[in-house]
Amino acid sequence: MKTKTKWYKVLDNKKSLPEGRVQTVTAGHQGICLTHYEGKFSALDNKCPHQGGPLGEGSIENGMLRCPWHGWDFNPCTGLPPGGYDDGVKTFEIKEEEEAIYVGVPVEEEHEDTISDVMIQTMVNWGVDTVFGMVGHSNLGVADAMMREEAKGKLQFFGIRHEGAAAFAASAYGKLTGKPAVCFGIAGPGSTNMFTGMWDAKVDRTPLLAFSGQVNTQVMGTGAFQEVDLVKAFQTVADFNHAVYHNSKHSELMSLAIKSALLHRNVSHITFPDEVAFLPKPKSEEAQTPEGRITPMNISPPKQMVEKAVNMIKEAEKPAIIVGHGARFHMDAIISFAEKLKCPVITTFKGKGLISDAHELGCGVLGRSGTPIASWFMNESDLLIVLGASFSNHTGITPKKPIIQVDYDPTALSKFHKIDAALWGEISETLSLIEEKTLGKTSTIDRRKEIAERWTIWKEEKASRLKDESEIGLSSIAVFEAMNNVVPENAVIAVDVGNNTYSFGRYFEPKHQSILMSGYLGSIGFSLPAAMGAWAAKGKERPIWSISGDGGFGQYLGEMMTLVKYNMNIKHVLLNNSELGKISKEQKAAELDVWKTSLHNISFAKYAENCGALGIRVTKKEELIPALEQLKAHEGPALLEIITDSKLI
Repeated sequence: MKTKTKWYKVLDNKKSLPEGRVQTVTAGHQGICLTHYEGKFSALDNKCPHQGGPLGEGSIENGMLRCPWHGWDFNPCTGLPPGGYDDGVKTFEIKEEEEAIYVGVPVEEEHEDTISDVMIQTMVNWGVDTVFGMVGHSNLGVADAMMREEAKGKLQFFGIRHEGAAAFAASAYGKLTGKPAVCFGIAGPGSTNMFTGMWDAKVDRTPLLAFSGQVNTQVMGTGAFQEVDLVKAFQTVADFNHAVYHNSKHSELMSLAIKSALLHRNVSHITFPDEVAFLPKPKSEEAQTPEGRITPMNISPPKQMVEKAVNMIKEAEKPAIIVGHGARFHMDAIISFAEKLKCPVITTFKGKGLISDAHELGCGVLGRSGTPIASWFMNESDLLIVLGASFSNHTGITPKKPIIQVDYDPTALSKFHKIDAALWGEISETLSLIEEKTLGKTSTIDRRKEIAERWTIWKEEKASRLKDESEIGLSSIAVFEAMNNVVPENAVIAVDVGNNTYSFGRYFEPKHQSILMSGYLGSIGFSLPAAMGAWAAKGKERPIWSISGDGGFGQYLGEMMTLVKYNMNIKHVLLNNSELGKISKEQKAAELDVWKTSLHNISFAKYAENCGALGIRVTKKEELIPALEQLKAHEGPALLEIITDSKLI
């Protein structure tokens, strides 16, 4: 049966390709080397048969078309090589109509699902629908499968400028939603760039999927271009870590990767060798779904520990609740329980914002980034009820008080010292049992009046510090006091590291905002990519803000162009003190000279404008609130650059 031909216009005006020249064009999905030689136009397959070199980037020399990669010659009209060899290039029909050139190629057969297709279909069936990454030569098969799911409206793909930003964005997405997103890179450097963000997710117990391209299986171990053994490279960071092979159980492999990420709240990594990604899926294999494949997570704690905790709460007069990042999806139950006890609720820095500072029981952040209110109520308590917190040095939860600890991870219980009642269970389920057994049987003191008094003392201290001024720049407290008045109550705020973040922890008073940070890893550059992850997850429902210093913003400032490309309505507040201020402070504390911490900066506001975003620059205190209001009102990405003094934190 004769193959049907489809014609494509590849040149609007034949004069645009002069005599003796060649050019790469595309007819449908077929790459074409279009030649113009001795008054004739010809169409050849663009791939050299030896290494796949792009013939359309070659040249005609001495009457022969020369491959740009290894110099082999072909007739520019017939595609035949000299010397009678049989490694010629396929040719296609061509026709001229008026001034245009058309190429005829066989009608493409209907797409046959590949291994990549069945795996990506399984992924979206599990509800994983967001990918941040960069498409490149060794992940094209997987990218092609993602494209088909995006065309169906089942997936959103954000092309980033650096794979490190992709991993941070995916990590932040998981921290905010509890669901994994995907970071995606090519073999070698594209994947190793994702390593830091993968570790951020791992140490903050966040589900994340990492997909990497890989060189062809047959050249692994030969030192091929961009060859890195990615399974070995990621074995320290990925809890689930496997390569895809032609005879793998492909949909099962994807299901297990997602299941592992969700249940262990950890990183899963899959690498796709290039040739495997393009192979047809096995006839018997279909995309899987999560139905019947994952257990509910409402784990109940051991009865003996529940009884011990109940007795401790019954005996306590002045308990305090401390909540960490692990409690973020259980705050309704926690606040309800606290209201029955009328006891203070303190957060770790990673848990900042889980209870409003305006709530009558909210006491702000404990530890190095915290307030005197939180430390006061910890020290004045006779029982600490610690929920989803890890007892890090940064937080400084005292071991000298009786402690009840609740966590879904048994290895987190009593990790650093003896705990009086360690309850392994899901927080809401555990609190429900405790509340049922303590109802009407507690004798706790109402601490609300004392909490209000402590807030009054702290606000007076803040007002005093707000008077500090400098000719160099504004104080951090002035910035965050202004943000207290402007940032929407339901915003998601991604923060970075450094003095700006310490000041944020101390001076910003969250109402119902959600805070995202690189907690245990403490990675510079986190905030802007994290805001991208938050926007992908919640941008249609909630305002997205991010905050960084100039050092942090410089790490991934190229992503400002990504914000503009996808019209991400993200508001970035940048505290510019032309210094790595936190490091200068540490050098001084170590009784060392301040060395190599100064920064040479551009105008970040003008940079944002050059990217196509709104850019605003502020140097005076009275400009802060009007500028923040302008930032908030702008539809689209915007950056506010504030000149600050590193000494006023």
